[in-house]
Amino acid sequence: MEFASIPTALLTSSTAPAPVQVTRRRPESVFHPSVWGDHFLAYSSVDKEGDINMKQNHHQLKEKVRKQLVEAKGEYSQQLDLIDAIQRLGVAYHFETEIDQGLHQIYETYLQSGHKNVNNDEDLYITALSFRLLRQQGYPVSCDVFNKLKDNEGKFKESLIGDVRGLLSLYEATFLSVRQENILDEAMEFTATCLNSALPNLSNNPIAAQVVHALDQPIHKGIPRLESRRFISFYEKDDSHNKVLLDFAKLDFNLLQKLHQRELSEITRWWKDLDVPGKLPFARDRVAELYFWMLGVYYEPQYILGIRILTKVLSLISIIDDTYDASNATIEELVLFNDAIQRWEVSTLDQLPDYMKLVYQTVLDTYNIIDDEMAKQGRSYRVEYAKSALKDLVGAYCKEAKWYHEGYVPTMDEHMPVTLLSCGHQAISTLSLVGMGELATKEAFDWVSSFPLIVHASSVFEQERGQVASSVECYMKQYGATEEEAIIEFQKRVTNAWKDMNSECLRPTSVPIPLLRSPLNLARAMYVLYKGGDNYSHSDTKFKEFVTLVLVDPVPT
Repeated sequence: MEFASIPTALLTSSTAPAPVQVTRRRPESVFHPSVWGDHFLAYSSVDKEGDINMKQNHHQLKEKVRKQLVEAKGEYSQQLDLIDAIQRLGVAYHFETEIDQGLHQIYETYLQSGHKNVNNDEDLYITALSFRLLRQQGYPVSCDVFNKLKDNEGKFKESLIGDVRGLLSLYEATFLSVRQENILDEAMEFTATCLNSALPNLSNNPIAAQVVHALDQPIHKGIPRLESRRFISFYEKDDSHNKVLLDFAKLDFNLLQKLHQRELSEITRWWKDLDVPGKLPFARDRVAELYFWMLGVYYEPQYILGIRILTKVLSLISIIDDTYDASNATIEELVLFNDAIQRWEVSTLDQLPDYMKLVYQTVLDTYNIIDDEMAKQGRSYRVEYAKSALKDLVGAYCKEAKWYHEGYVPTMDEHMPVTLLSCGHQAISTLSLVGMGELATKEAFDWVSSFPLIVHASSVFEQERGQVASSVECYMKQYGATEEEAIIEFQKRVTNAWKDMNSECLRPTSVPIPLLRSPLNLARAMYVLYKGGDNYSHSDTKFKEFVTLVLVDPVPT
């Protein structure tokens, strides 16, 4: 993950390449210390008796919800509302078979209608909800189902303006669009305008809080675990909520939070033993934030090994990123580190300066532990893909460092292949497969290593934050564009990147849909965590609130 943007010194130069100055050093950055300290070490103890009671109640409630799902078949509106609530409350992983069967049946009805309707109802809320749920599940329902919302002049009917619930449903559905779906682009603008206009008149309506939140954070662009925590509060205030489902969602959230807390406690102990703040003071001390970030990739209990692997490796990648971007290392030292990573041999350790030895040795040790775990499962081949991903990432860091030390602004053609690697989405997408069990076959690793469209699109999304400045500068240099023209171009690329990711998740897919969610979720996490600034470096603001909601405070029951 490109955790820090390229320094502005690189962006202000438009001169020809200067000779390499090996003594040139970056000014060492100073980041604030961890806001968590030893907080998460306290979660290592286990309340076994309490957990047993919670799990018994959890099982009983789960079966009651399952029964409701089965009984809702054929009751179109009720079934859609129940599936939507289950998904948004974060408990859909318990009912994947039932949900897919229900939505498949609805999709079959859509096919039988000649691709014209997903239902026979003119209700805006239901039409938009069914479209969104089907698209989320990968069913390629056509946006033509919304043609009925327009009048004879091609404008959205005025009768829709007062239907706030329906407008909100349509607004959320528009974020599932793919390229060339103009009606959804128009609907996004229309609904956003109508909802903003309606807000002053919703002061006593519980839906007002959901509208405010949706306009700032659409469902499709949110971190699932964080959004589930927020939706529990919204859902509880809805007078029509399903009490059995709400109680189950609260209990499930708290049980899973306990598991995540214990895992983070062990990872925090590992991090403390490394003594990063003491030995590498230039690096950001953000292990709790990184654990939350990786919960954005997947949070379900069946992926707990994957979360552990991702957090440890990403913690090391964060240090490496800071070594290249925030330390005062010389270019010679940075090239040496890259050479060591490419060779991946203990013998190269002696060639590195002392502070780099700790990082390099920990990388080797961590990968060896992963290799041991994969060997037990007969999946050692996965570690080779994980090594290759890290080599590509560090190689890209090194290339950018050389450009900086040369004072060179690359062309877009030079810049894009490197920045698509240095943003880290390719590496994390590969690493995320390592702990995904039987789903991640060798063919899946070959697929992700080929830089498929969904990974490419999630990497392009990176242009929306830290990397955008350097990308704009490179675009201006190559095409002779103004800064404004370059920014408009990248806004279009980001919009299309979201659409491309949506398209890649529609059936038939190249790989199982759960594997496609990793790059999509990475883009979501980047959108949330870098909205309004670098909340990773400055984690004492929004990021602290996110971690508190998901990993500290249980849901009140």
